[in-house]
Amino acid sequence: MIRLLIADDHTVMRECLVATLRASGECIVVAEAGDGIVAIELAHATQPDVAIIDISMPRLNGIEVVRRLTNELPRTRVLVLTMHEEDEYVLLSVRAGARGYVVKHVATTELLQAIRTVANGDVHFGPFAVKALAGQLQHPDAPDDPYGALSAREREVLHLVVDGLTIKEIAIRLDITPKTAENHRSRVLAKLNLRNSAELVRYAMRKRLVT
Repeated sequence: MIRLLIADDHTVMRECLVATLRASGECIVVAEAGDGIVAIELAHATQPDVAIIDISMPRLNGIEVVRRLTNELPRTRVLVLTMHEEDEYVLLSVRAGARGYVVKHVATTELLQAIRTVANGDVHFGPFAVKALAGQLQHPDAPDDPYGALSAREREVLHLVVDGLTIKEIAIRLDITPKTAENHRSRVLAKLNLRNSAELVRYAMRKRLVT
């Protein structure tokens, strides 16, 4: 049985996916998450064989979740399951460490094949993702990391600011002092050469850190 973590902020979609994969008889879902931070916490707690990650999630987007899981839990393979078919998302996911990339409209048989393949240590990319990777080989201009030099905690703070939380709310959410939260926000702005939270929101939208 392949042990899975599933992270998707759409509850109905996540529940249907969980039911489908359990019914296959090949998988056991050990954790479910509706946002990026919880996904990382549950992955550390459950150590799944495969983490199925959506790109569009609150608090921390899927690309950053992929990067964190790849660095922090190398034995957990990451499969991106998303509605996004843009080349940019494929390339960013691969650069972050994803072992597979499939879109949500694929048949259950293909998704199961992707899970098996990734669990066995290989890679699985759908036809359009393969095309995007081939194009990257022909024109190897890698997209810039939109987070720049931000630390993991600073990336979390970025998303919380973009979500509209105040410094006090960020401090409570991350279990830190308001002064520490403000220091993180200030460093985020400085590292990205931005002046205020409004510019940070526009930056996140422009760089597709929110979808």
